Amino acid sequence: MIHTVVQWLLDTIGAMGYPGILLLMAMESSIIPVPSELVMPPAGYLAFQGKMNMFLVIVSGTIGSLVGAYANYFASHYLGRPLILKYGKYVLIPPDKFERVESFFLRHGEISTFIGRLLPVIRHLISIPAGVAGMNHLKFSLYTLLGAGIWCTVLTVIGYAIGENQQLIMQYSHKALLWVVLFSIILVALYIWKQKAGHSKA
Repeated sequence: MIHTVVQWLLDTIGAMGYPGILLLMAMESSIIPVPSELVMPPAGYLAFQGKMNMFLVIVSGTIGSLVGAYANYFASHYLGRPLILKYGKYVLIPPDKFERVESFFLRHGEISTFIGRLLPVIRHLISIPAGVAGMNHLKFSLYTLLGAGIWCTVLTVIGYAIGENQQLIMQYSHKALLWVVLFSIILVALYIWKQKAGHSKA
């Protein structure tokens, strides 16, 4: 089954090219369940075969992630918090989860957006409190592009190095995710330390 899906993605990406990567990653970055682990590695494999340019693959995936993130951002910004709390449970965003994410985001917006783009599940949610809070567009774009760019690069490199062996791709993707989580923990720890140091000086 997975092999069939991967082959379909290879055929789709090969036929649609970079716009196909952009579209699939835009879907992945919103609330549509298209795993990035099934999009970027096959594109990386096509780059290994010389059928695509690796740099453009990463750029397409990163921009697609931003497009999907902005779909959530603007939906939450213009539809408003009450609507999300009322209907969010139907798109996997129950009120308690949303309120926890929003509370944390209001205090730590920039680092939340950056790290949120690196972590599964959270990457689908982080744009929503950003939109509700009306986060600055430039900052939102910058931190989204930075986080999404790192993750797209990691997955593309895995696909480039491993090829079409989906079992190995998923294995190395999970290992990469563990390293990303470790990196995020270290970054958060440094951020908290810096915040506490700033408060103590004040």
